[in-house]
Amino acid sequence: MWQRAPKSATASESLAAAEADRATRPDRYRLDPDLIAEAAVRRPGDEDRFEPGWREGLDRYLGSAREDGRLNTLGVGMVASTAVGRLRAGASMSRFREADPGVAAKSIEPPIFITGGWRTGTTFLFRLLATDARLRAPLPAELTNPCRVATSTDAEREAFIAASAPRQEWLYAMNPELRAIHDSGAWLPEECSLAMGSDPRSWAFTSNTRLDAYAGWLAEQDLGPSYVGYRRVLLTLDRGDGRRWVLKAPPHLAELPHLVAAFPGAVVVHLHRDIVETVASGASLFAVFRSTFSDEVDAADVGRFQADQTEDWFRRAAAYRTDPASAAATFVDLRYEDLVRDPAAAIAAVYAAADLDPPADPAAFVAAYHDAHPRRAHGTHHYTAADFGLDERELRERFAFLDG
Repeated sequence: MWQRAPKSATASESLAAAEADRATRPDRYRLDPDLIAEAAVRRPGDEDRFEPGWREGLDRYLGSAREDGRLNTLGVGMVASTAVGRLRAGASMSRFREADPGVAAKSIEPPIFITGGWRTGTTFLFRLLATDARLRAPLPAELTNPCRVATSTDAEREAFIAASAPRQEWLYAMNPELRAIHDSGAWLPEECSLAMGSDPRSWAFTSNTRLDAYAGWLAEQDLGPSYVGYRRVLLTLDRGDGRRWVLKAPPHLAELPHLVAAFPGAVVVHLHRDIVETVASGASLFAVFRSTFSDEVDAADVGRFQADQTEDWFRRAAAYRTDPASAAATFVDLRYEDLVRDPAAAIAAVYAAADLDPPADPAAFVAAYHDAHPRRAHGTHHYTAADFGLDERELRERFAFLDG
């Protein structure tokens, strides 16, 4: 079975510092909705600017983190900070719309969305396409602070993005295993989930925290408003330079009806990988991720959750693909194996669907990306299904509906 790596020196020091801080300022580590809402208010009237439905979402998120999370002190602080940040993002966007109501009337060319199960090649394809000068992919700081970036000069924007880098480096110093599985950084395009969940309803919250009750509740929620809100984020960030958005997030797979309703005409690239590899690799990622904020990560529990969530998402996506409403988007199905074997051929299908000419020399385009971002530059990701209590035959039987 999977075992967490020994704590790094940075992790031990950070945990000790958090525990000392908690002893002197305990309210900062109380996952209390009233305290969190109070901390999120920056200007008079901000609570009225939080996204509709925010209180129920906050109650569910914090309640599940308290009861299910098995969080260490750093984890409690992370959840509190996430909740405050998401509420503030909603209030900030509301103020921005009040100051510039014309933003809502702007148009947006249908984006290219990349989705699929966790660990199906979405990040590679996303960042590869993002190197095309005709396309634009958002950076982490833009997603988490769109209004600030939108109202900054170019120089201020560059400085703001650069200032966000130490936080990401701290995460990898905390948990060195993580970088070999998923590399991130201030100047690397990141997934849509960072800009969503200001209500707070987000599948991304379940990636770094054990949130079983929250996940069950979220599965019954209408995330349509979240996608309308994300459209506003992209309109806010739009620079009017003619570039088309290329975007990515595995959780879009669970919410295709809402994505297409908010972005009619979108090109949706759906990546497919062997189901055992998909579930086992995802479980490995999230076991490592959760171990940053919890000292009680149970490998079999992570494997169980990952299989359940993956099945739910895949069944939702399969059902939508048979719905006539799905004709409002253009879907491109790509196999992970084909993407890895011949990226140039794979992206040709994406460009054709988006009615764009492919790069003049696709092979050179791919090679330039690999030169700048060598595969396994930060190590190799090792995992097996058995590491997470998963039986390969049972998984294949469980997901046989994908072959129908």
